[in-house]
Amino acid sequence: MFTSVLVANRGEIAVRVIRTLKAMGIGSVAVYSDADAGARHVTEADIAVRIGPAPARLSYLDIDAVVAAALRTGAQAVHPGYGFLSENSDFAAALERAGLAFIGPPSAAIRTMGDKIAAKAAVSAFGVPVVPGIARPGLTDNELIEAAADIGYPILVKPSAGGGGKGMRRVDDAAELPAALAAARRESGAAFGDDTLFLERFVLRPRHIEVQVLADRFGTVVHFGERECSLQRRHQKVIEEAPSPLLDAGTRARIGAAACDTARSVDYIGAGTVEFIVSADQPDEFFFMEMNTRLQVEHPVTEMVTGYDLVEWQVRVAAGEKLAITQDDISLDGHAIEARVYAEDPAAGFLPTGGPVLGLREPAGDGIRVDSGLSQGMTIGSEYDPMLSKVIGFGADRSAALRTLDRALSQTAVLGVGTNVEFLRFLLADEDVAAGRLDTGLIDRTVFAAEPVGGEAFIAAAAYRWLQRWPVGVTDLWDVPSGWRIGAPAPTSIRLRAGAHTDHVHITGTPAAAVAHIEDGESRSLSAQLAGDELAVTIDGLRSTYTVAADGHQIWLAGAGRTVMLEEVREAPVRPDDEHSGDAELVSPMPGSVVAIGVSDGDEITAGTVVVAVEAMKMEHSLTAPVDGVVELHVAVGDQVKVGQLLAKVTAASEK
Repeated sequence: MFTSVLVANRGEIAVRVIRTLKAMGIGSVAVYSDADAGARHVTEADIAVRIGPAPARLSYLDIDAVVAAALRTGAQAVHPGYGFLSENSDFAAALERAGLAFIGPPSAAIRTMGDKIAAKAAVSAFGVPVVPGIARPGLTDNELIEAAADIGYPILVKPSAGGGGKGMRRVDDAAELPAALAAARRESGAAFGDDTLFLERFVLRPRHIEVQVLADRFGTVVHFGERECSLQRRHQKVIEEAPSPLLDAGTRARIGAAACDTARSVDYIGAGTVEFIVSADQPDEFFFMEMNTRLQVEHPVTEMVTGYDLVEWQVRVAAGEKLAITQDDISLDGHAIEARVYAEDPAAGFLPTGGPVLGLREPAGDGIRVDSGLSQGMTIGSEYDPMLSKVIGFGADRSAALRTLDRALSQTAVLGVGTNVEFLRFLLADEDVAAGRLDTGLIDRTVFAAEPVGGEAFIAAAAYRWLQRWPVGVTDLWDVPSGWRIGAPAPTSIRLRAGAHTDHVHITGTPAAAVAHIEDGESRSLSAQLAGDELAVTIDGLRSTYTVAADGHQIWLAGAGRTVMLEEVREAPVRPDDEHSGDAELVSPMPGSVVAIGVSDGDEITAGTVVVAVEAMKMEHSLTAPVDGVVELHVAVGDQVKVGQLLAKVTAASEK
């Protein structure tokens, strides 16, 4: 067995792997970029090594730097986690040349499964069903167009390399195919350096079901049942569960056997996941999509229903051990559902968010598991994937697991960073989700609108600011913000904004007995107490407790099952011209990096012109001029920007 393992990853997966290494008595080595110097995985590892600056290509994707870190620290093996170098055959080969064990499959298996055309050919030879289509290297547009007529519409245009939905196009009519092919080649070529395409029949009402497999060096291959991963947004998984509510016992056995045959087709070793597409209309018919030659993000749901630690078995197999289990030893007990917590704003088109983690609440209790890379005080930047943590709920059946997960999410709060937690709870409450009527297009058909921030939150935020103004140990009535005057009271007035809604909150009295009202609303009795980061407020006799944090003008409240941010704002400008001049300011909708500027300072531009493009967490957002006018730039390519930062100003043409 190894005595030291380097984890070539970051965030929640690095923390999760380190946890198992500690349980096995194995030393752990973390690697980190400058952006992650204070990250949780760095502090939890036995040794940590800096491998480069923030950009992933100069740190986590630098094969030489990772190999050097392993050799320098005496690590005997490397666990790649997922993403980054986990499915890079060159990385696996480099470790082999350096005499280091790769806790993953052979490089040949990675290469074959990384080429979707080669993968389909390999599994077909073992009798694994594949989606009808055409897949061979070097297909021209004319050959693809000709084959499409025989396959039948709708079809999917897919790139041979890469994943994540990049380069993929659904085509419903022959007239649309030439343009779709051209666009798919451009996108896949830019993303993967390979514009090879193939076609598959589009499965109506598709469900994404994957099977966890594990193979040792001695020819034993077993599976750990399936996971349902149909709740996706733009081909990225959001909620996953095990087992699938769709499959019966017979189909489960057949799809598991097909997954094992898939692993055998490439002499697979280690843990991997075989992904299948299944029609909701014909659940007994399934087709191979691809094999992920690594651990999956959603592996915890499998661990919870089988009782096996998949990371432990990855390590044992890589160390040359035989599997001590057979297929008959593996059974599925209960149900588990996982939700991915992302740094994003669902109400703003899922734009990435970021910022300092001012406060953190993560759930615990029976049936709850949290895999997290979060720690209070860290900063969520724009350099990497926006996933922050995973919250998993377990129950005796699916309904119980759903309830447990919803309860766990209600207790999850990341103060200082906008997250998708409210959206996740909205999804769990959807009738189709509750009934198990899932497909990969469900989220895209769902219209989400965040609940408006209520008056109680406005009063609580105002009470927090008000309490901070009370001096300690002062008895002079003129020095306390009670509003006491000989004549009419002079309330403390605090102007707050939540989303598009702005209101004044007026408070008079003492913390033990106050009166609050919003704008011209009714007066409400109020008592409030602040102890550290815990705020207790009682409004009209109803007591609520919040975890609270502030960053500048922002006030974050976590309580009553949700996390909200209110901003203390200045009074409106006196001159109406300040707000209605016709000029336009372009501000960044997310923290990120300026990747392109489409104009020059001082240019006369028209409405709709792309002025600045900002990129964050694999997403690019272009900002266009809303009016004709003269542009004034406030940033340059390469600048790091914050949410709300001024990027450019357009002086309306009539104002020149």
